[in-house]
Amino acid sequence: MSQQRGRGRGRGGPPARGGPRGGGPGGGVPLIYNSGQPTQADHTMVTSNEVTVRLRSAYPGPERPARPGFGTAGRAVALRANFFALESMPDMIYEYIVQITPEPKSQKPRTKRRVLALFEQTSELRPYVNDIAHDGAQRLVASKPLPEEFSGTVLFYEEGDQRPPRDADKYEVAVTFFKELSTEPLKRYLAGDTANINKVEDVDPVIAALNLVMQRQAAQQGWRFGRNRYFFNDNNKSKIGPRVWALMGFYSSVRPGNRLPFVNINICMSAFYEPGKLSDALRSFLVSSFDAIPREFMRKVKVSTRHLGYKRVMTIQRVVSSSASRQTFNCQEFGGQISIKDYFFKKYNITLQHADDLPIIDAGGPGRPNYVPAELCEIEPGEPHLGKLGPKETSDMLRVASRRPAENTTIIMDNGLPRLGYKPSTSVLQSFGIRIANQMAVIPGRELPPPSVTYGRGVPRVQNGSWNILDVKFHQGGKMNNWKVLVVRDGVDALSFSGPRDERLINFIKAFANKCRSSGMDVGHEPPIILPTDQLPPVKGDPGRRKALDNISKTIERFGDAKNISFILCLLQKRDDYIYPGIKRLCSVNFGVRTQCLLLEKALNQAKQDQYLSNVALKVNTKLGGINHRLGGDALGWLIKEPTILVGIDVTHPGPSSVTGTPSIAGVVASVDRDFVQFPASLRLQKSKQEGIAELSDMIIERLQAFRRRSNVLPKRMIVFRDGVSEGQYDKVIKEELPQIFEAFKRIDAKNPRYHPTLSIVICGKRHNARFYPTESEFADRNGNTRPGTVVDKGVTSMLDFDFYLQAHAGLQGTVKPTHYVVIYDESALTADMVQQGVHAASYLYARATKAVSLVPPAYYADIVCEQARFWIHGFLNQGGGSDTASSADGGGGSASTAMRRAREAAEQRVFEAAQRMWGKGLHTYLQDSMFYL
Repeated sequence: MSQQRGRGRGRGGPPARGGPRGGGPGGGVPLIYNSGQPTQADHTMVTSNEVTVRLRSAYPGPERPARPGFGTAGRAVALRANFFALESMPDMIYEYIVQITPEPKSQKPRTKRRVLALFEQTSELRPYVNDIAHDGAQRLVASKPLPEEFSGTVLFYEEGDQRPPRDADKYEVAVTFFKELSTEPLKRYLAGDTANINKVEDVDPVIAALNLVMQRQAAQQGWRFGRNRYFFNDNNKSKIGPRVWALMGFYSSVRPGNRLPFVNINICMSAFYEPGKLSDALRSFLVSSFDAIPREFMRKVKVSTRHLGYKRVMTIQRVVSSSASRQTFNCQEFGGQISIKDYFFKKYNITLQHADDLPIIDAGGPGRPNYVPAELCEIEPGEPHLGKLGPKETSDMLRVASRRPAENTTIIMDNGLPRLGYKPSTSVLQSFGIRIANQMAVIPGRELPPPSVTYGRGVPRVQNGSWNILDVKFHQGGKMNNWKVLVVRDGVDALSFSGPRDERLINFIKAFANKCRSSGMDVGHEPPIILPTDQLPPVKGDPGRRKALDNISKTIERFGDAKNISFILCLLQKRDDYIYPGIKRLCSVNFGVRTQCLLLEKALNQAKQDQYLSNVALKVNTKLGGINHRLGGDALGWLIKEPTILVGIDVTHPGPSSVTGTPSIAGVVASVDRDFVQFPASLRLQKSKQEGIAELSDMIIERLQAFRRRSNVLPKRMIVFRDGVSEGQYDKVIKEELPQIFEAFKRIDAKNPRYHPTLSIVICGKRHNARFYPTESEFADRNGNTRPGTVVDKGVTSMLDFDFYLQAHAGLQGTVKPTHYVVIYDESALTADMVQQGVHAASYLYARATKAVSLVPPAYYADIVCEQARFWIHGFLNQGGGSDTASSADGGGGSASTAMRRAREAAEQRVFEAAQRMWGKGLHTYLQDSMFYL
């Protein structure tokens, strides 16, 4: 999926920090971790095709095909992987069900975790505490059988208190035997013996149980955030905003590998609130934001109070703009309406110090607010920042998270292993008989050679996955015979022009036109019409900048019928959260005209203008249907033997700052030309956070029709690259999306309902934690990363699935991350070399860059078009924290709970329908055959 993932548009970044080859800054960290040490791959790894042939014969169908063999192309390299072999594990694990009675009324997950932590301290469980691991809710595993009658009573009190209060909640905890988990099916599966083994029923539960055991210490001593990620209070942290820290943690997950199970360990970074007084955090934020409080600010953050005489933890549902002296509520105890300030004085004899100058929080929710003064609240340790970080905070986060490979490896070995309880081994691991390797796995990899890149004039030299385009011309230039210039006047005097005839403006437009012309584009002889907007009203008096966008819309209308306009060059004086998205929506949905937006601050910088305009020309030429570069030789031979269409599919979801109920957006792009350069798109709205694609059949038909319009034939082969799908959803794609693709084949040609091109589906995964490190400098680039073209299909890949890791791009910043490709459906009889070399070569076809990219272009384009379409419902995606009427809250039961659920569903449906109205008919018909989104 693509819920604002933060992908850089070039999938690279600025140069990495650090010193020259041989050491980091000051020579502290070497370029290569453990350089010169033995690098023999584990002898138990399967590296020949003997097992793969047997598995392929056992799974001969197109669905979830077994690996056809290992790749052989390229230069062999030895790599370290951040995987540690589990050298021993128990033969049997005993699984139990935990039942807590009564069910906690609020904050159920947190309360259950605390109840089980208290239960571990009871006399009933204390003798077995080193023999168990649990998920903090209902699943418990043990290294040996527990007593049959196993239960206890817990009096609840919060962490940090010494004893339960007088009226403490009482919970009964019962542990009931469920089943024995033999690890034999996992061992057989890892050895390639899959006869009579169901992975979901026989293997996955064992992996899940091992994960509980392996994460036992981290779950006790750290804060879990996200899946398998743990953070520790005294670990490396850096301040990135008012009371917000970037904190280092570790990801840990047991994964089946080649012959052995491995634990995959990686460094992770996330933003957390600094523990302490909520009032201090609010004051700091109000100063930095000029008293503005985003709706998502502090939402879902846990705070504690002690004014009741004991510690009570609650969750902030919203920060209320009113102060304690202004906010009132109806209180029967004190005879009607009363302010928060007066209530706390009369009820608890508390005189608030900030009753007038600080907002209050609501820890209740819609229909049953629970107002609490911020000065009485403490932010609990380990509270993640769930809202969207600002530009500066995001930049600071990327800066502190960027580390060279050798530094990352050292941190994992010296800090991660002890923190996670793997070195030295904890008593829990010893009880279960689990032994983890002391060193990272050494695995075989290969470096694929880059394809040659050609232009209409000139053949650049490809080096380290990139090339420059000085003195070259595009293969096919687009036509700029009727382009326009829109000057957006937005209050920046230093970047203002006196009018359409301003000499500085005219000179810039000439420079842009000359760059496009010298690159091979048909610019024409007539200068473009230049129209400035009126001076836009300032942000303070124009919330959401609706008046400003209305002004821009009226100016665009003056250009005339968009059908005759090749594109509009939009000159922007500054970055703005509303103007740029607004222009994209106006032109893509309302007018149907291509746009190219430039920031004048960058565009007018004479020292960097030539390179800047060269990059802009790449985008404009592709938007106008041109071809910037092609691949030389036989790089695409495997694709062009017969008419082939490449398809990219992605879905983007609303984020934390979106109104609850905001739709997700599905996008499909597909090639229309033999060079695999032009990828027009189809887009649809669908239910919020739905990963499956509801109208995939219709979008595939639209893409096939576009291919036929361009090529006069339907393709004989289709290769689909599906982005944004987790491992657990592979079968869902086959079950739900594959039939829709087949339905499109049946409907595309009424005269030939049996039309069925050869189909392959490849999943593209970026949200994984596999990293590979060179073992010697000869396998590394200047930053210590593996080199472009590095491919891994042995050792830590699946024993059964047809998968591989490919790093096509250069790692310019920090530690490079490969993409995980998995062939989940194949009618094309793809070989390992065919798909690995093919995807690698295609990674050099990304149209708006002069370098290989980390994600194969069809999937990359699908991601970009989904992000572009977010602008069309920008107001819903960026209002913050969910509408009050659509928010959920714990508690309640019976008819009250049902009524709240129905009200929430009705509110979400209203949001969806309102977003549909804003979306309108979606992409304008004038743009449906273009790459408008680049």
